[in-house]
Amino acid sequence: MTYEYTRAYANELDLVDPLADYREEFYLRPGTIYMDGNSLGLLSKRAEQSLLESLADWRELGIDGWMQGRHPWFTLSEELAALNAPLVGGRPEEVMVTGSTTVNLHQLVSTFYHPHGKRTKILADSLTFPSDIYGLQSQIRLRGLDPAEHLVQVESRDGRFLDEEDIIEAMTPDVALIVLPTVLYRSGQILDMERLTAEAHARGILIGFDGCHSVGAIPHEFHDWGVDFAYWCNYKHLNGGPGSVGGLFVHERHFGTYPGLSGWFGSRKDKQFDMDHSMTPAEDAGAYQIGTPHVLSLAPQIGALKMFKEAGIDRVRAKSLQLTQYMMDLIDEELEGFGFVIGNPREDDKRGAHISLEHPEAARICKALKENGVIPDFRAPNIIRLAPVALYNTYADVYDVVSLLGTIMLEEQYKRFSNERETVA
Repeated sequence: MTYEYTRAYANELDLVDPLADYREEFYLRPGTIYMDGNSLGLLSKRAEQSLLESLADWRELGIDGWMQGRHPWFTLSEELAALNAPLVGGRPEEVMVTGSTTVNLHQLVSTFYHPHGKRTKILADSLTFPSDIYGLQSQIRLRGLDPAEHLVQVESRDGRFLDEEDIIEAMTPDVALIVLPTVLYRSGQILDMERLTAEAHARGILIGFDGCHSVGAIPHEFHDWGVDFAYWCNYKHLNGGPGSVGGLFVHERHFGTYPGLSGWFGSRKDKQFDMDHSMTPAEDAGAYQIGTPHVLSLAPQIGALKMFKEAGIDRVRAKSLQLTQYMMDLIDEELEGFGFVIGNPREDDKRGAHISLEHPEAARICKALKENGVIPDFRAPNIIRLAPVALYNTYADVYDVVSLLGTIMLEEQYKRFSNERETVA
C-alpha cells in the first residue's frame, strides 16, 4: 500500500478498518495512546466479565465451581486450549494452557532434553530473552553438565537479526536439542520456523520455540511444520492480564512421552482423583500440566480469546502489517535528521508486530513520550519499541505518535530526563 502523510488520511483508513469495532471492547485510558501491547495487552470488557463470572462461581458455589460453574474450573485449561489451538496451528489436544513461560520451558526441556553419547548440547541464540537462557543453563546444570560447554548460542552478525544459515550451520552432531524464539523480542524479526524445523529434523535434532512475541500477532502452523514443542505467554498480544497463565504445544507424535516434571494435574482426568501414587498421565498435551490451575489468572482469557476467534488471526495479522508499515513510512518521512534508525525487518514476512526504533537517547525519549501520554517500551541499550495492536490501536494513533516524536526531538523535550531505564523498562 502507498500511504499519505496526513492525519486526515489516517482517519480515512480508520473508517474502513474491518476490526475497528473491537477498539470499543477495551479500556483505553483517556488522553493516552497505548503502544506497549507487546509487553502487556490491555484489559477488555469481555476479559473483565469472564473474570467476574469465575469470581461469582467461587462466591455462589464454593468448591462446586470445579464442576458446576459457568466455565467449570476442572476443565477450564482444556477449554482455553481449544481457543489457543487455531492461533498456533495446533490440534486442540496438542495444546494446553498452563504454567508460565519459564515453567513451561523447564517442563518441556526436562521432557525432551536427553544428553547421551556425543549429543549433549542445547542450541540457542545470543539475542533471545534472558529468562530462556537462565532456564536452559539450569536444565544443563541439573544433568551435571557445564552450561559454558553445553549451551551453544548462535551469534548475531549485526546485533539485531539472526541469520538462519548461521543457525543451520550450528546444528552439529553434538546438539541434542534446539530452543529458539519465533520472533526476536528486540528487533521483531520472525524466524523461518518451518525451515529450521525441517533442518533440525534432517539432522536428528528435536526443536522447540518460544512464541511469546508472536502468538496472537502472527499465524503459526506448529502441527504442519512438525515443530516438536512450543511455549508462550498469554498476557502480551492475547490480552490475558498480568501474570496470565501461559500456553504450551506438544506435537502429537510425542504423546506418551512421560513428562519431565510430573504433577497431579497432568493425570488423566478420570484417574486424577483415584489418589493412586502411580500416575496415569493424560494421553495428550494435558500430561504436561503440573499443579492446580490458577483459575483467576485463567478466567480473563475466556473473554479475551473469544475475540480472537471472532476476528481471526489472519485479519489481525493483515491489520498489524498495515499499521507497522504506516508507522515506518511516517518515520522515514517525518523524523529524518533526528538520528532514528528502524531496527526491525521491513519485509512483511520477516517483521513481527512491533517497530524497533533505535536512538542513542532512547531511554530519555521514552520518558518524554510517557509525559506526553504515549506509553512505549524501552529495551537496553537504545531501543524504543512501539507496538500498534490491531484490536485496539488506530492509524490515527500511529500518526499522532510519530508526530509527537517529531515535536519531542524538535523541542528537545527529552533533555529534561536522564538517559537511564526505569525499574520496569
